[in-house]
Amino acid sequence: MEGFDYVVVGGGSAGCVVASRLSEDPSVRVCLLEAGGEGRDVLIRAPLGFAVAMPAGINSWDYQTVPQPGFNGRRGFQPRGKVLGGSSAINAMIYARGPRSDYDNWAALGNPGWGYDDVLPYFKKSECNAIHRDSPFHGVDGPLHVTNLRSPSPLNDVFLDACQEQGIPFNPDLNGAQHHGCYHVQVTQKDGERLSTAAAFIHPNLDRPNLDVRTGAHITRVLFEQRRATGVEYTCDGETRSVGARHEVVMSAGAFGTPQILMASGLGPGAHLQGLGITPVLDAPGIGQNLQDHISALLIYRARVDEDTVGISAAGVARLIKGAWMWRRHRTGLLTSCAAESGVYYRSSPEVEVSDMEMELIVGIGDDHGRKLHLGHGYSAHLLLARPKSVGEVRLASPDTHVAPLIDPRYFSHPYDMETLVKGTQVALDIMGSAAFDRYRGEMLIHYDRNDPRQIEETLRAHADTEYHVCGTAKMGPDDDPMAVVDPQLRVRGVSGLRIADASVMPCVPSNNINAAVIMIGEKCADLIAHPTSVP
Repeated sequence: MEGFDYVVVGGGSAGCVVASRLSEDPSVRVCLLEAGGEGRDVLIRAPLGFAVAMPAGINSWDYQTVPQPGFNGRRGFQPRGKVLGGSSAINAMIYARGPRSDYDNWAALGNPGWGYDDVLPYFKKSECNAIHRDSPFHGVDGPLHVTNLRSPSPLNDVFLDACQEQGIPFNPDLNGAQHHGCYHVQVTQKDGERLSTAAAFIHPNLDRPNLDVRTGAHITRVLFEQRRATGVEYTCDGETRSVGARHEVVMSAGAFGTPQILMASGLGPGAHLQGLGITPVLDAPGIGQNLQDHISALLIYRARVDEDTVGISAAGVARLIKGAWMWRRHRTGLLTSCAAESGVYYRSSPEVEVSDMEMELIVGIGDDHGRKLHLGHGYSAHLLLARPKSVGEVRLASPDTHVAPLIDPRYFSHPYDMETLVKGTQVALDIMGSAAFDRYRGEMLIHYDRNDPRQIEETLRAHADTEYHVCGTAKMGPDDDPMAVVDPQLRVRGVSGLRIADASVMPCVPSNNINAAVIMIGEKCADLIAHPTSVP
């Protein structure tokens, strides 16, 4: 069996960071395994390409949930990146960290070294911010470029005016000192192209002789001797292969993939594993539990004018053709859009101290994740519950990791989520009903009655879905928490030679998009490995 010092499982948002940082030491051999492709195609590089790729399941695991009672029995959509760069190659590229309180809460839950002041240096380490170069909250020397959109729609100014009409202030930096307010999004782009973690951390370093990147490698299990992880088994081109890890295996397969692989390897709830004929290596009841996700509602409006929006019309097609030409020639224009070009953090009610809702303006009709098309032009708002209390799980459907796991987020299982999202929807309707939108606003494609909470609830159950921010399925926690899977050094409890670095270790979901936090976790994990005495 071929041996390496470290084997990183999953070339996603965190895995690319871990592999890149560890391989900066030329004395260390690192193998990065990714089930998908190299992540260089045009639907990844052209920012707006995700609006085609994600609904179509391109470069994605294209998961779905089990039927959700909170969704009237509907199955939820769960795209996850299956490509080098992971979900950073198929997402909307929004770079948002969340408020200080998110990370201080992680620390308060028994995770020293994970408070805001502890993790801020790792956010900054990755970042090359083109906007706020003199800010103490931002880095300027990292490989991950963060900037404003090159060609934003004028509709964003309308949205920001609407927010301010409702008394919500403008926030010039959503990742700075203040979280609350309306803002222009910051995106992970460079020179008009998407900058996935593969493009930022791996592609420029493929010439390192100590970094071995293998794509098309589907992981089947982690190999153990007693309770020490010694390597990984995977399939590629119809063959079963294996690689050894002299020091550590780092799991970075995501909130679904990591618990699935661990359970298939014999780590997880003992009764569940035995029921599938898997001999437990370790009875770890927390693996696959604590699944958290942002629930998203949709406000969709037809536009009375066809300008400033993406749409299906003669004018819309002409604009798209022009946009393709501009992107190819100058890396500007429509194809540089991330669709969700501006947003707002707001409070569902005045007594809330920290914003508990987020809304993003979509410069087109974004119905059913872009899978349901409508003729004509329009615009949408995605609003999400920042800190949900519903908790679900991931279980195995089969010992074979080629079979998708059973994903059960249990949306709306906690009454807080529906109560708060109804209130947040009412505020969102006030924003979108502001005079600033009068020139554009046509009929609503999904009807909400602002004054009828029961009707809003019924509509949410019929149409709400994920905001793609799944996490928590191998949570970090203290020794006295029986459901904690990893310690604050990200080491899997009960075994040796195994760490986890991805969204699954989050004890609680951050208040907004989670990709920036996942990248930060990758940075900190690499530092914990390379300098074990320097990090709490």
